[in-house]
Amino acid sequence: MKIDILTLFPDMFEGILKESILARAQSSGKVSIALHNIRDFSQDPHKKVDDYGFGGGAGMVLMPQPIYDAIESVRTPQSKVILLTPQGVPYKQQHAYELSQEEHLIFVCGHYEGFDERIRSFVDEELSIGDYVLTGGEIPCMAVVDSVVRLVSGVIEEESHIQDSFHNQLLDYPVYTKPVDFRGMKVPDVLLSGHHENIKKWREEEQLRKTKERRPDLLESR
Repeated sequence: MKIDILTLFPDMFEGILKESILARAQSSGKVSIALHNIRDFSQDPHKKVDDYGFGGGAGMVLMPQPIYDAIESVRTPQSKVILLTPQGVPYKQQHAYELSQEEHLIFVCGHYEGFDERIRSFVDEELSIGDYVLTGGEIPCMAVVDSVVRLVSGVIEEESHIQDSFHNQLLDYPVYTKPVDFRGMKVPDVLLSGHHENIKKWREEEQLRKTKERRPDLLESR
């Protein structure tokens, strides 16, 4: 998979792309991730990328030309262009699975007060990671890229993400490690029994219990 990230602040990504699973996915050749500074595509002599919005209003608005040219510099027939915006479709685990099957993803990170409405016509999909507003699209982009890359074939063991929360519209079951007894809190006996069928049944029951208790809305869509 190839991923291109269009942003005004490429340095924000340096840490996350060089650590953990994202770093291993790149070093193994499973994923290629490139950062592109939107300012490099500005036709303004001072590399300006924003201006005041027509009709007034607070804040600066990203202009369409630099965004369009940045997208076109990396777009191919196989590309899917994604805009990170609070107005986008709420991002879910199913989106991560779908995006992990794509050959080429282009992420556009907005910033400032917003972006020229015409930029929407340049993208294939708009995603939001929640009903709140951040300074820009960089942090949402990091979250989406991380959630997608771990699902790319060969990056991690398939069993690891099959058992993740939200895979089957249920939260994950509880997990424990040593010691068996920590300050009076003990590991459930069934996990120490070695009886695989009983363990499987207990985990399924715990998934349902936790989901009913913490996220009953997930059960409504099953």
